[in-house]
Amino acid sequence: MGRGKDRTPLLRLEAEQEQAAVGLLKRFLDERFELALGSFEVQELLDLFTREVAPHYYNKAIFDVQAHLKDRFESIESDLWALEKS
Repeated sequence: MGRGKDRTPLLRLEAEQEQAAVGLLKRFLDERFELALGSFEVQELLDLFTREVAPHYYNKAIFDVQAHLKDRFESIESDLWALEKS
């Protein structure tokens, strides 16, 4: 299966992080499933996850941070109102 130029993952890791992820996946596949894949195949798998799955985790993290910050700002606003009324 060839890699399409328009299918480049939107999220990228630093080179060292990507190499570590490829190594981790290679070891996991070998130890857990006795599936010895080369770096090229594992890189394709990592690219698939990066392209198709990682954006969902990224968006969820952004949503969670936005909700946390909204709650925090509302709390600060409430505290400021309490100070003004005193």
